[in-house]
Amino acid sequence: MSEPDAGAARPRISSSLDVRAAHEHVSASANGAPSLAEQVAHVPTDPGCYLWKDAAGEVVYVGKAKNLRARMKQYVTLSDDRQKIPLMMQLVASFDYVVVQSEHEALVLERNLIEQYHPYFNVDFKDDKSYPYIAVTHGDAFPAIKYTRERHRAGTRYFGPYTDARAAREMIDTLRKVVPICNASCAGWKHVRRLLEKHPADSDVIELVCAEKGRPCFDYHVGRGPGVCAGMIGREEYAKNVRRVERFLSGKRRELIDELKGDMAQAAAELDFERAGRIKRRLEVINGLDDRQQVVFPTSVDIDLIGFYREETIAGACVFVVREGRTVRTCEFILDKGLDVDEEELVSGFVKRYYDETSDIPAEVDVACDVEDAPVISEWLSQKRGRKCVLHRPQRGEKHRLMEMCVRNARHALMRYMMRTGYSDDRTNQALLQLESALALDAPPLRIECFDISTIHGKFTVASMVVFTNGHADKSQYRRFKIRAELEEANDFVSMSEVLGRRYAPERMADERFGSRPDLLVVDGGKPQLTAAMNQLEALGLDIPVCGLAKADEEVFVPWDDTPVVLPTGSASLYLIKQVRDESHRFAITFHRELRDKAMTVSILDEVEGVGPTRKKAIMRHFGSMKRLRAASVDEIAQVRGIPADVAQAVYDTLRAWGRDEQEREA
Repeated sequence: MSEPDAGAARPRISSSLDVRAAHEHVSASANGAPSLAEQVAHVPTDPGCYLWKDAAGEVVYVGKAKNLRARMKQYVTLSDDRQKIPLMMQLVASFDYVVVQSEHEALVLERNLIEQYHPYFNVDFKDDKSYPYIAVTHGDAFPAIKYTRERHRAGTRYFGPYTDARAAREMIDTLRKVVPICNASCAGWKHVRRLLEKHPADSDVIELVCAEKGRPCFDYHVGRGPGVCAGMIGREEYAKNVRRVERFLSGKRRELIDELKGDMAQAAAELDFERAGRIKRRLEVINGLDDRQQVVFPTSVDIDLIGFYREETIAGACVFVVREGRTVRTCEFILDKGLDVDEEELVSGFVKRYYDETSDIPAEVDVACDVEDAPVISEWLSQKRGRKCVLHRPQRGEKHRLMEMCVRNARHALMRYMMRTGYSDDRTNQALLQLESALALDAPPLRIECFDISTIHGKFTVASMVVFTNGHADKSQYRRFKIRAELEEANDFVSMSEVLGRRYAPERMADERFGSRPDLLVVDGGKPQLTAAMNQLEALGLDIPVCGLAKADEEVFVPWDDTPVVLPTGSASLYLIKQVRDESHRFAITFHRELRDKAMTVSILDEVEGVGPTRKKAIMRHFGSMKRLRAASVDEIAQVRGIPADVAQAVYDTLRAWGRDEQEREA
């Protein structure tokens, strides 16, 4: 049986292809079918694509590999360290695979299979909608330009995608002012095309008839159409206009400008001033476009920069299309995966999807992280482009600066999408319902309180209390506590017991300023912190649902079971409870640093010989904060009024010595 052509359009997995299901290699034993690991052991070591399927036979993930057996073994042995793999493999019941000749063919086939099956665990666009393109109909005798959302057809060249439909239409309108070309919606052009399709052998006669009897369309009269409908232009001249249009859409405007300037000079030399005036107005249109665009590079470069911003299960992507050193357009997309997949997988999946649907490929594609299969993707892009294209990660300079701008735009695109669709509210409702089920609560936890302890070896020990109401941070209800217990070293058990005793004391429970009784109490930590919380609540006679969240493996500890509850990776409930925990940690450590800096201001400067209350006050008034004082040089300290050079040196040396001691303690 022959191998499938990796370049074929969207091959279907069936017995007609060289697709080998694992059960064809291993016969079922008397005790039942062989395990997945046993089946994978019989997979060949050739390059190809693999398809993991669930019990219903639905494809849940498609991947490619240089060595199918080695790659698939990483899944069944769970040696692949991506977070989604354990969850995915719980669903996998079978698999198929397709053998190809090279890793490059595997990449092409992978894209086709993902397009066919839309597997849940593969990266895809959040909205399964078609994006607008600008297309040139090469299959026609007189190619026309059009705005379209159609699936790519043979004989048509597509530019885009454009995520702003209005921008695409405006681009066509502007372009036709610069280079007259027929619009595919023009009735006159459609009439000529039908005649040429019906009588292809009589094309010369048809053009002659159009020249003698045809009526110019409206676009011709306003200078946006070349007059094909009236035989005003020959095929050779029209083909020249088509090439100019394609160069313009590809960002090669300098070549077009040079050609138009040459035509204008020739028209002026021939004393055809009317034609020279028309060309001059076209040049003014191009120059007006360039004036509105930001020059991002001092040299003429053709690159695409792709930035990403990820939330827990969703991400925004922004593409800056830079041609000849200028940003000609930006495109924004929403992806259906976020922090629940590795950044490399997100980037790789998007690059394959995006460039599979566009022919506008630059010399360089810049992304924000290293991609393992970058050489294979670069080879694929180079083959599509017809010239070399490199997938690159910029780490400094102008490209890195522009990449940061891409990331900011991706973040704004994602925030706009979440606001427009109510995504955050839906996720929050899901999270509260999932927590109710996972933690066996009587109702969704509409008020969640979380506590965290921050200290350094028992010094400046503080606790934070953060409150989430209806799944959102309620900062007016935040509270912070100084731990009163005398501690020789860090003791989270004692600290947690104290702060809970103070928070849930009868007088505090009756105090309206502390809000209502919580539906769920979360402590930052594992079993020890949970035990401290349970003991304290029992001593107070309170029955409040409580759990502990360990940072290491994101495990949720509950009172009724020694085995922690593992919330699914990427679930709304895990995202919410991590957000609560991280906010309590941030609030605690901010208060801890505040106290430490204040104490340092008092004690450290008091230790410096020659610094009394007046000089200490002058120093702090001059710098405003301990952070700025610690960053100051000797000369900057000496600029403080009333501070001699020797005292400035002593202050500087003391601060540096304290800083080294602090680093050693934290280490």
